[in-house]
Amino acid sequence: MSTPTAPFAGRTVLRVGYGALQLERLHDRRGDAVALLRRAVELGVNHVDTAQFYGFGFANDVIREALRPEDGVLVVTKVGADPDPGGRMPLRLAQRPEQLRASVEDNLRSLGVDQLPVVNLRRLDTGPGLRPEGDQVVDLDDQLAVMTALRDEGKIGAIGLSSVTLAGLRRALPAGIACVQNAYSLVSRDDEDMLRLCVAEGIAWVPFFPLGGNFPGMPKVTEEPAVRAVAESLGVTPAQVGLAWLLHHAPNVLLIPGTTDAAHLEANMAASKITFDAAALAALDAVESRSSEVPIGPTGDKDKT
Repeated sequence: MSTPTAPFAGRTVLRVGYGALQLERLHDRRGDAVALLRRAVELGVNHVDTAQFYGFGFANDVIREALRPEDGVLVVTKVGADPDPGGRMPLRLAQRPEQLRASVEDNLRSLGVDQLPVVNLRRLDTGPGLRPEGDQVVDLDDQLAVMTALRDEGKIGAIGLSSVTLAGLRRALPAGIACVQNAYSLVSRDDEDMLRLCVAEGIAWVPFFPLGGNFPGMPKVTEEPAVRAVAESLGVTPAQVGLAWLLHHAPNVLLIPGTTDAAHLEANMAASKITFDAAALAALDAVESRSSEVPIGPTGDKDKT
């Protein structure tokens, strides 16, 4: 088993962090949300992933209240979409350079900081989810120009990319990329070549949907017979096996599973302690990979094309 920590944006972080998206489910229980984040810190979490559009700013507000400078938590946020409470979906795309700058400013204000340590540019070129249309189709170079300017101004510490293609990552490398966030799991390994490039370049790989299954039609790691068999043999859950496999698969993988339950949080953290023998690892590696491409149109409907 590889080390439980890994380098990220000039820091050393625990390889299992916390994704704040699900905090919005605790919108009416703010105290519970704060307590959950405090528990994460007690368990050693020092990498939290968030965005201003998570819960219309609720996640960032909770992070601002719960985390203290002495906790040493690396807070990573993202731009490329903004909250849209009145829309058919809870967010709208915000890909234009001026929108990216405005989103960075929004995150700075809501988190109450002078600099965002890492900001992911959510490109939406690949994987499940929305696709840009009209004036939201923006050249990557134009986006990198504003992200680099924001870094030069000290408002961003490092730049990441999300939902990016291999060609896009290669194009962005001269700008200096700290991490890539793409949909990736045991059952959806479309980006294996990109993962290898990230290993070679020292770029953190932060998979979202690490257990698959977040949209209809996506395969689920926890439903795989091999995963269930390994979980039963080790006395752990299929979800823990899916997370542990990712940590075994490459040394630059950082996980950001989200939850609103303290026991589930502890189970996620415990995945870093799971080891596989050669037979179990071979059985998991042999699981068929299926594409995670499930485009969602601008109205929120699954793309029929």
